[in-house]
Amino acid sequence: MKNPRILKVGIDFGNSMSVIAADNGMTACVPSYVGFPKDMIARKLLGKEILYGSEAVKHRLSCNVFRPLELGVLKHSDHIDENPAGYKQTIEVAKRLLEHLIDLVTNGRPEDYIIRAVIGAPALASENNKQGLLDISEGILDGVQVASEPFTVAYGMGLLNNALIIDIGAGTVDLCRMQGMFPSKDDQLTTYKAGDFIDNIFFDLIEAKYPDANYTLNMLKQFKEEHAIISNSSEKLYLNLPINGKPTALDVTEEMRQACRGIVPDITEGIKYLVSTYDPEFQAELKENIILAGGGSQIIGLSEELEKYMLATLGYGSVKKHPDPVYAGANGALMFCKDLPDDEWTETKNRTKQQSAKK
Repeated sequence: MKNPRILKVGIDFGNSMSVIAADNGMTACVPSYVGFPKDMIARKLLGKEILYGSEAVKHRLSCNVFRPLELGVLKHSDHIDENPAGYKQTIEVAKRLLEHLIDLVTNGRPEDYIIRAVIGAPALASENNKQGLLDISEGILDGVQVASEPFTVAYGMGLLNNALIIDIGAGTVDLCRMQGMFPSKDDQLTTYKAGDFIDNIFFDLIEAKYPDANYTLNMLKQFKEEHAIISNSSEKLYLNLPINGKPTALDVTEEMRQACRGIVPDITEGIKYLVSTYDPEFQAELKENIILAGGGSQIIGLSEELEKYMLATLGYGSVKKHPDPVYAGANGALMFCKDLPDDEWTETKNRTKQQSAKK
């Protein structure tokens, strides 16, 4: 194509889910897993060289499955010198995931476009973390910018002043205070007690209560994503798990509540700090504009729990859920992408995806 059009995209790479939104109207959401068949039999069974998302998880017995992100960033990106081989593998896997996302919004023809993307990163991602995202973009994107994930949520909602965004993902919880300009480090906080933390606590609690049950972390994760709750309720939560091979309904109500409550203390401390250090003339308005986003925002009773805390410590506060938590970051990143002037783009090197091995 002689004059390829510019395609602008917003990408939210997450520990658990990776989401993309493009200005051609295409969107996609893929679990952040990449699988490679283990041997010839596996390749014959699966009929492909690479599997993505839920398909990779489904066939994990036949595949080597990789999850390239940890604690909200590419694995080993903060310790490259300590594990260069691990970082190299992470980059290769993450590039495949990025290629897949781009294929989904270009109908498998990325070469028809000049592609510019804004990619979300944790609020306080290090320079190495951000460089990792630039590294995986080479050969796939023509231009890239890395932006704070809660900032992209705020940008997408038009909440650019006197607002506090709390983005609860699998690897991190990111808090970002908006005050009419790009947020500084002082406006942002990151805690690593997030969705994965809940999964691990839930796993340990179930293990202690039902030592004879057989299950995997992935099984508990799936159950949590459907039934996460903090609030007290008379309704019981039952999880069917095999005991000596027999499916057994187990009461996990209190274990779920206890695991989900594990992320609350760090979030409440973050709210208190960002409100109390804000300009006192605008603290009241800030407390009225607290938004929960990300998959963790769907925990039943979380917004009420945070409002209860704010009432006790800050006088009052209003916590609302984003109406589209899955796509909030990607849609906001896309809006930011569309507004960025041409001279703000970081150009990537040697875009060669039309010669990519996947072709």
